[in-house]
Amino acid sequence: MITHDPVPNFYLYGEPHRSVADHFLHVESLDDRSRPAGWTIRPHSHRELNHLILIAAGGGVMEAEGALTEFEAPCLLLIPSQVVHGFRWLTESKGSVITLANSYRDELVRRDADAAALFASPTVASLTKDGVRLISAQARSLARELAWIAPGHRTAVDAALALIVVQAVRAVAIHLHDGGQSRGRHAELVARFRALVEDRFRLREPIASYASQLGVSPTTLRTACALVAGTPPAEILNLRAWLEAKRSLSYSNLSVAEIAYGLGFVDPAYFTRAFTKHAGRSPRQFRIDHEVGARTTKLAQATGVAWHSGNANRAVMSASGSDVS
Repeated sequence: MITHDPVPNFYLYGEPHRSVADHFLHVESLDDRSRPAGWTIRPHSHRELNHLILIAAGGGVMEAEGALTEFEAPCLLLIPSQVVHGFRWLTESKGSVITLANSYRDELVRRDADAAALFASPTVASLTKDGVRLISAQARSLARELAWIAPGHRTAVDAALALIVVQAVRAVAIHLHDGGQSRGRHAELVARFRALVEDRFRLREPIASYASQLGVSPTTLRTACALVAGTPPAEILNLRAWLEAKRSLSYSNLSVAEIAYGLGFVDPAYFTRAFTKHAGRSPRQFRIDHEVGARTTKLAQATGVAWHSGNANRAVMSASGSDVS
């Protein structure tokens, strides 16, 4: 049996997972953890923490749930909790990493439904020069406020974060070609649906059951998913199951049958056929291909091979294999 290392799940990078306090908020410079890691961040996740990452200079590649997305400054990287993510930064990239708890996220969405779009899926959103200037200033303000407690501390923190969220929401709205309140309401519903899927996808429940728990009709849920995600709710549910299957095949020693049962499939043979149709290869072949890819990456790191982006910029690969926050 092939041995697979599990995806690390951190509190902040390098810190074992523990319960996250309500309204937890953390700000740090991009290079605080990236520079010591050689500007290469291996895939990892955070169970209850979300990232808003400002890229003020430089760029690189974001890996989120196996998909690679190139980016360059100025932009925002949005990483919801539980998403497996990693980065390869261009050397000397600059920016800020803002990390907030799910409880803080939920409060932001209650205040303004448009904020749900920030936490729906991994996203790269371009920024204007004014946008990056404003976010940079508020990130510095947050860092100062979080470093010590003064009168009005909570109000100052909330105000700085609110201004960052405003810029982020507007950047994502442009990215999604979205400008209406209707979209915001649909985005809130889809965010709630995704959260429910995260909790219950292993149960293989019908979409009508999800709609009932969300207090809407199946038609309303289908409309919201089509508008915000461009796909029906059943496909969102299935994609979450396939994502978990790929994680288990890549990072665990579970057998195909054990993975199938763990995802609520009563027939491993049906699971294998359905996975093969989705992925274009059998579960066994997917596991083999991942192992070959992992060995190739380790060999490249061991021999000091550099990664080149499509725009001919260079991001230095680390042989140490450390991760970011």
